[in-house]
Amino acid sequence: QMQLVESGGGLVQSGGSLTLSCEASGILFTINGMGWYRQIPGKERELVASFASGGNTNYADSVKGRFTISGDVAKKMVYLQMGELTPEDTAVYYCYADTDHRVISRVWGQGTQVTVSS
Repeated sequence: QMQLVESGGGLVQSGGSLTLSCEASGILFTINGMGWYRQIPGKERELVASFASGGNTNYADSVKGRFTISGDVAKKMVYLQMGELTPEDTAVYYCYADTDHRVISRVWGQGTQVTVSS
């Protein structure tokens, strides 16, 4: 019943900025953490940034200093502010939420396309 919906993707020029949003809907369970993955064409899905319910954040080395994850687990919202974008950041970005309902499981959004032009 729980769903995650991403928004904010689009086309941006190299060096520009873009902010992604993700919101949970439907039957909501306890969320222990949220974050973002991305899938670059030809590569496996990789973790971009995450935070736990306690507020600790983690970033992939490739985005440190450029991307900022923020949000509110209680409100089931997570954001990814992306800056200094390069064509290498072009990917489908997926948000996720780790939920605890009988078992701990990960819920994924459908993804949003981010394209960075040269």
